[in-house]
Amino acid sequence: MSKSNPVVDRRERYREQTREEAKAVALRQLAESGTGGLSLNAIAREIGLSGPALYRYFANRDALLTALVLDGFTAVGDVLDQAAADAADEPPEARLRAVLGAFRAWSIAEPHRYQLLFGTPVPAYRAPDVTIAAAARMFTAVLRTMVDVAAERDRADPTRTPPAPTPLDEQLVLWYADSSVPPHLVRATVIGWSRLHGVLSLEIQGAFGPMRFDAGLLYASEVDTIIASL
Repeated sequence: MSKSNPVVDRRERYREQTREEAKAVALRQLAESGTGGLSLNAIAREIGLSGPALYRYFANRDALLTALVLDGFTAVGDVLDQAAADAADEPPEARLRAVLGAFRAWSIAEPHRYQLLFGTPVPAYRAPDVTIAAAARMFTAVLRTMVDVAAERDRADPTRTPPAPTPLDEQLVLWYADSSVPPHLVRATVIGWSRLHGVLSLEIQGAFGPMRFDAGLLYASEVDTIIASL
């Protein structure tokens, strides 16, 4: 059995620690100034590096942004999976409410990370394909729970028939190519997911402030609408 090289191990630990420190500072910059305030030179200074030295850890601004995006999608996926696991003994509808409620709670607690993942695109940045799987995990966590809700209703009423196919279904099955999931449920998930993002985006941007109502109740109402559509 080969032995690890302690010098290499120590160097790798330092590299990972430095990357984590840089990402933490970058997240704080995003929270304080938005994506326009992201500065690699400022990040380097704060963690005790020169500007050029930081490029040994992140090739450029886009590489740092990609790392933050991957971390963000992973964090959301973890939150949704944990919510589903915590509600595993609950009926599917209650489990779906728990998953969607956990998504809102994370988004409100981490508005700058929500904006990075789902808000206004960062100028001149295009997320690479490596982020697709991380984002798909999040969508699948919601879709899987919605499938469970629909399956429970089908068992309760065997006479239920799926809605007629739509042109949107034909396009979505090309994107989400899982033949075990009925196309109309992929469509319902995409529509519901879009509606919830609409509410969350407006809430996080403060658009509901002058209206003086509880945005959480509006979100819950949208969740009710999604469940009723299944």
